Amino acid sequence: MTPFSIAGIQMHVDALHSNVDAMIHRIDVLMARFPWTQMAVFSELAPYGPLTKFAQPLHNEAIERFCAAAVKHGIWVVPGSMFEVAESGKIHNTSSVINPQGEVVAVYRKMFPFRPYEQGVEAGTEFCVFDIPEVGRFGLSICYDIWFPETTRQLTSQGVEVLLHPVLTGTADRDAELSIARATAAQFQCYVVDVNGLGAGGVGQSCIIDPSATVLHQSGRHEDMFPLELDLDQVRRQREVGLKGLGQVLKSFRDREADFPVYDRSSGADAYLHTLGPLEIPVQGSQAGLNARAPGDDANGFAELHPIHYAERKAGG
Repeated sequence: MTPFSIAGIQMHVDALHSNVDAMIHRIDVLMARFPWTQMAVFSELAPYGPLTKFAQPLHNEAIERFCAAAVKHGIWVVPGSMFEVAESGKIHNTSSVINPQGEVVAVYRKMFPFRPYEQGVEAGTEFCVFDIPEVGRFGLSICYDIWFPETTRQLTSQGVEVLLHPVLTGTADRDAELSIARATAAQFQCYVVDVNGLGAGGVGQSCIIDPSATVLHQSGRHEDMFPLELDLDQVRRQREVGLKGLGQVLKSFRDREADFPVYDRSSGADAYLHTLGPLEIPVQGSQAGLNARAPGDDANGFAELHPIHYAERKAGG
């Protein structure tokens, strides 16, 4: 058994005032109640909330305080993320990983800002993988990143066993996101630690999911701190023998015979995607997509492909 204890901290996030003091206080409470905890993970944009006007430089006072808290309690700290203003003036949604010695050992910039809603935020291009000695390999993705399985595919292909996933979801698609989190755990045979906030930080429902897609903990819509001991040997065993002795998906992907031309932007395999409209926020009464031609239709509305099926449709069949 390779145990490692991770605590998610689901807390109220204020949009207009710093939440750093409240986060430090919750780390203190967590360690007083559950001193066996080895890592604390907060939600996306927890320190300063969801407004880019509060963006900070990469190295800032809040990070220094989280580093001090990590040393004080001898734990790893992932303080969610915060908007980072780079020297160029560009803004990223950035997460830092702090080890028990108070060192920032990894930085991750969100690859998929929630466009078109998350305006003015640049996408990152580098993956985040880090090792905890004598435990295993961890990776980071932030909120909307998980909707794109390519991100987790890259991480787990590099050996990531635990996916840390800070979230700020306060919208009606939280149920879909939770389904994606479970599917991600099963598809990639990894733990998923999904931590959402409250108030301006989301609608809660944080969860930890094991490699067999079993939900080990599901928070409600209230403040919660939930430390759980994960067993990384379960990941290694399942990747060898399969989920419940069945699907060995990572090895099947490794041994695949098919390549995927859609990832070659010059291949033309994604031609259909270029028929879709611009990435923009819908307006009142929008008719976008309602009068679009079906894939494969020519300009007259009839089939370029599968003529039998389209002939039936033309005839009212």
